[in-house]
Amino acid sequence: MHSYTEENYLKAIYKLSEHTDQEVSTNEIAAMMNTKAASVTDMLRKLSDKNLINYVKYQGVSLTAAGMKVAVSIIRKHRLWEVFLVEKLDFKWDEVHDIAEELEHIGSDELIDRLDTFLGKPRRDPHGDPIPTRDGVFGKNKSLPLSECKVGDEASLSGVNDHSSLFLQYLDKLSMKLGTPITVIDFLEYDGSMVVGIPGQERLQISKEVAKNLLVSKR
Repeated sequence: MHSYTEENYLKAIYKLSEHTDQEVSTNEIAAMMNTKAASVTDMLRKLSDKNLINYVKYQGVSLTAAGMKVAVSIIRKHRLWEVFLVEKLDFKWDEVHDIAEELEHIGSDELIDRLDTFLGKPRRDPHGDPIPTRDGVFGKNKSLPLSECKVGDEASLSGVNDHSSLFLQYLDKLSMKLGTPITVIDFLEYDGSMVVGIPGQERLQISKEVAKNLLVSKR
């Protein structure tokens, strides 16, 4: 068994290293965990002693196989609980993250396996993120940021990079949700914003930051 704090650190290290081959720095972990570097160093020593991370002071951090297994398990629980909260309890997609942060620490594998079966073994959570299998295998993700699309491209919204309530509420106001068709109409070089078409709005201008945080699948 691992403490909630240990599990949160392992999940943070996983997320920071998910899209890079580089080891994670203490400062990056401190920023994500919203704590002091000295506190991070203390926890890293504990995780290293438990063989959950590879850690050499001033040289960065990476997960061991054991640490990876714990981190992926926590992510699996979190995303399954988000599906449950949205599909079965009618929570909105901007309301579930904090609740799932608490539920993800439930230790029963049997409960999570039954939850997975009850939900029909979903492949993605309400934000479009892939849900790993019991064996820790993630489905292939062919999504790309909308900002990387070109004028004339047609796509559909498949996920978001920003899970904050403010961003998700902003998308709700635009009537954008997973599966929403998006057509790239124009790209404005001055500020990097884009003009797109979605159902109900033929021309919608969105900022560069918003476009970077929208994940789409080309059609």
